[in-house]
Amino acid sequence: MRVVLQRVKQASCKVDNKITGKIEKGILIFLGITHDDDESKAKFLAHKCANLRIFDDENGKMNLSLKDVKGSALIISQFTLYGDTRKGLRPSFDKAARPDFAKKLYDKFIKFMKEEGITCATGEFGAKMEIELVNDGPVTFIVESK
Repeated sequence: MRVVLQRVKQASCKVDNKITGKIEKGILIFLGITHDDDESKAKFLAHKCANLRIFDDENGKMNLSLKDVKGSALIISQFTLYGDTRKGLRPSFDKAARPDFAKKLYDKFIKFMKEEGITCATGEFGAKMEIELVNDGPVTFIVESK
């Protein structure tokens, strides 16, 4: 499992011109899933995302987590995170999990984030989405499961 995580002042997702998810202060999570991922990796990543200390404390030091600042998460499925661009000019998506498998783990990841006490908004799995965000920093991390 792979996450691109961005600290945001706000973020939203639209599908067919309708907002499916919107947050204020928090994190935007792009979630990629591969063939050998499982529930334990989803739980590990959810815990990591909820508790990663990427928000500024009173001294301007990244020392607070999403939980600490009572922020929200916008979680977007993104199979292209497993696109392989090493050969040629067209990415290969052989390492991306099949949609039926990936959807189950995407849903589990959201469940685990909620169990961490995080308010979650989402996109629509498999849909063409428009993502708008105001990156706070900018602060962007790539986080992977063990």
